[in-house]
Amino acid sequence: MKSLTVEELKPGMVLARTIINNDMVVILSENTLLTKAHITRLEFLNIPLVYIKDEYDLSASYQNVQAMFSRSNAFVTKYHDVVHTATEIFDIAAKDGNVPMEKTDTLVDHSLVPMVKESGVVDYLYELNHLASDVYNHSLRVSILAGVIAKWLQLPKEETRDLILAGFLHDIGKTHFSERLLSKQVENLRGKDLDDYMKHTLDGHHILSAKPDISEGVRLAALQHHERMDGSGFPFNSSGKDIHKYARIIAIADIYDNITTEREGRIKQTPFTAIARITEDMYASRLDAEICVAMLKHIKDVFLGSTVVLNNGKRGTIVRYADDFSSLPLVSISQDEIIDLNQQKDIKIVEYNPK
Repeated sequence: MKSLTVEELKPGMVLARTIINNDMVVILSENTLLTKAHITRLEFLNIPLVYIKDEYDLSASYQNVQAMFSRSNAFVTKYHDVVHTATEIFDIAAKDGNVPMEKTDTLVDHSLVPMVKESGVVDYLYELNHLASDVYNHSLRVSILAGVIAKWLQLPKEETRDLILAGFLHDIGKTHFSERLLSKQVENLRGKDLDDYMKHTLDGHHILSAKPDISEGVRLAALQHHERMDGSGFPFNSSGKDIHKYARIIAIADIYDNITTEREGRIKQTPFTAIARITEDMYASRLDAEICVAMLKHIKDVFLGSTVVLNNGKRGTIVRYADDFSSLPLVSISQDEIIDLNQQKDIKIVEYNPK
């Protein structure tokens, strides 16, 4: 890794660290392949220095050594291999409207199912710095998260496998999107753009309905993952048990991933922000309460022992939770100081497992 001034940057270089402004808004994410437009933007923002990966960082031998000494890096290395296959699958679907099921089934059975079973998978996914607007990466992460939730729900093996497939294919309808629409943030869509975006659920269901070997649950997950239990979702304002279980699970995984993944032009958010949103939507009857409760109970175990940074500048360790499943953690700052975030509402977690 080396530091360079913006004037020294060249297209094709790879960022070694995420660039964040003083408001904690992501400018560019780690592992971004720099383009001329990126460099021009950095010049405009008066960014003094950036960290770039050097030949050693990018070498295969370095990646192999990192994988040997870090399970996290091993997972990330495996994930990058999976992204390549996922991209091929989505590109085929975009070209001729056909999902290559043999390749997809192999990806699910030999890569995604084993990744779901790995201890620490939720933390590993959080370490990935891909933009959420990238449909390939988003679909992979939602697939893995949906599989983890299925494990927490103690669903049968075959149903869990089917749900992982559903997570991977839930956004297959976005292969019909134009490049312009793909590059836009959902919250900024208006008019025809918003109508076209909402149509991806119908397109996904249509694509998958042409595959007789795909279960009804997988097809309905593509159609219904934006539906909400109170009828406030789309495309049909379905509600309650009219929404397939797979779609209800994937809706939660989708929200979690969208909030916890870096996106250009958006404030970085921690898993605790996602958990707060899921809890709020559960109490508002937008998300399935039974699934949410199972997730909230189990995900706390993931966070125990993790390092966090608070908005008062203090760094501490999550040591335990209050009895309420939706409670915030207690953070140990030192032997003499433990902060209960349920009692001190003005104190927030702003970084999770900081590097």
